[in-house]
Amino acid sequence: MKKSLFFIAVIVALMLLTAGITLAESANSFFNQGFEKHLKGNLAGAITLYSKAINENPAFTMAFQMRGIAEQQLKKYPQAINDYSMIITLGEPDFKAVGYYNRGIVKNITGDFAGAIPDFSQAIEFDKKLAGAFFHRGIAKSKIGDVAGQMEDFRQAAQLGDINAEKWLNTYCPTWKQIPLTKNPT
Repeated sequence: MKKSLFFIAVIVALMLLTAGITLAESANSFFNQGFEKHLKGNLAGAITLYSKAINENPAFTMAFQMRGIAEQQLKKYPQAINDYSMIITLGEPDFKAVGYYNRGIVKNITGDFAGAIPDFSQAIEFDKKLAGAFFHRGIAKSKIGDVAGQMEDFRQAAQLGDINAEKWLNTYCPTWKQIPLTKNPT
């Protein structure tokens, strides 16, 4: 009797393990299919498949990331913000900077410049060399009237290699390279 219970327990454990692997494979499969549709420009189809991947694996950060991008491309901004917020909530350090950055971009697009600035600042906290975050934070600062903040962020972005920031500075402040950067750019 004990032996048969042990074997039943082993079989149940193997079934659960196999089910877990199948769920993971299923989530990855949905993600891969969604990514293929995304690359082909079928954004609605990609969103459907990314959503299926998320349903199979609610902590699938990359699926939230890619679904957010597709939603952003379709101008479904509230949904994109929700997905980028999920990336931040899930807490994977490698994705947090991207989540904050992308959410800041959408906030800039929708005119929430004051809301975008803290997102870009958080992205910079996670990745101090994220030139795009400095550049886009500079845009947001200019929109709320913080011209000095815009200048400092553009200078930091240019120092990190952002070509757009450098072009703007060369056009509107040709002596920008002679001005020392502040010590704390965040």
